Amino acid sequence: MADAGDVYVSWRWDDDALARGVAVLPRDQVREVLQVLAEAVPNPSRPNDLRRVMTEGALVDPAKELALAQQLSSTLLPYALAVQLYELSQRGIRPHLRIQPSPRLAQVPWEIIAPDPDIRLLDIADVSLLAPVSVVNAPERIARRWHETRDLPVVAILDPRVPGFRADSELGSVLGRPSPETPVSQHFNTYGDRVVPHVTDPVELFRRADTDRDWLSEVLRQGASRLVYVGHVTSPAPESGHSEHAELHLSCTADTRGFAAPNRTHRPLSAKDLLLGTYSLDPTPVAGRDLWPMPSRVALIACESGGDLRFTEALGLTTAALSAGAELVTATRWPLPTDHAFHTLTPTTTSPLQAAICAVDTAHDSSTPIPTLLTWQRARLSTWRTDPTPENAPLLWAAFATVTD
Repeated sequence: MADAGDVYVSWRWDDDALARGVAVLPRDQVREVLQVLAEAVPNPSRPNDLRRVMTEGALVDPAKELALAQQLSSTLLPYALAVQLYELSQRGIRPHLRIQPSPRLAQVPWEIIAPDPDIRLLDIADVSLLAPVSVVNAPERIARRWHETRDLPVVAILDPRVPGFRADSELGSVLGRPSPETPVSQHFNTYGDRVVPHVTDPVELFRRADTDRDWLSEVLRQGASRLVYVGHVTSPAPESGHSEHAELHLSCTADTRGFAAPNRTHRPLSAKDLLLGTYSLDPTPVAGRDLWPMPSRVALIACESGGDLRFTEALGLTTAALSAGAELVTATRWPLPTDHAFHTLTPTTTSPLQAAICAVDTAHDSSTPIPTLLTWQRARLSTWRTDPTPENAPLLWAAFATVTD
């Protein structure tokens, strides 16, 4: 897809079994549906708007959500492609759609668009996003393949302590007070010695103060199968044009060297750091892909961690992970509501975010990560259809997108 006033779309089938196609999506219709979507998801620039989004937004109200899903489909899914998908579904064939959205369409939850009131795209197809060709085909990139690395350790950074920020502050705890009874604790406890850091009690995986960029560099260079990060990401606004300023908040102190500006007593790890390493910081610089060689699969479970796809030049955290060797990255399209937000703003007593973390990590640990994650999302959709409560709403589970090389 390409933005040029209108949105221009082309598609082809890898095996040429069906006809290729092109289409033009009218600018005004695209603008209209994207405005509805923008009002339905959390926006950090709209203070105190989370309550509205979580209680009456279009992704938590069943009638509004179905209307939005149908509007997204009628506006963004070319008719000729919709016909091909319908014909394949009638033959019992489930294709894998690999979508390369234009920057304007980067937040679209393709999985839930509704070609028919009773059919969502994830009902009839597997869906993932394509990384930019310039990243995938970069000559210096060395992709790490799952079949070669799957037995290596799982690096888990779970709700790290950010220096200078209390647990109840803006960069405080995402998961709340650690407990061995929480879903995420029980999930990671099943890994035993596979998980790094090595701990005797799963509670020790959470709210650590030693998971900084130097620690991360060391464990990644020792070899890993996967990286899962749960915490905070700060994304620049698309109009800034600086996707490389996206920041991952680890336990790094302000005296740590890096390209991001300090925030109180903390210096974030930016996408620019991951891309450039110590270029211009050291007389003998080390490339980012050598300092932080990414494993085959990376999960960035944080607010708008996949936000770099909204930029014309995508150089954010997702792109940096792919550039450094990942073949698959699951990130989020928009800010995620925490379990605390669910408990505060809705009648929910469950832990939807923790359940989502477990689902993403389970998918990444499987031989079929994309179908496995979509199976979970289809289950969430089924529950949403029969029990349309806030904890089952697409506001949370439709935020996840997987980008592949």
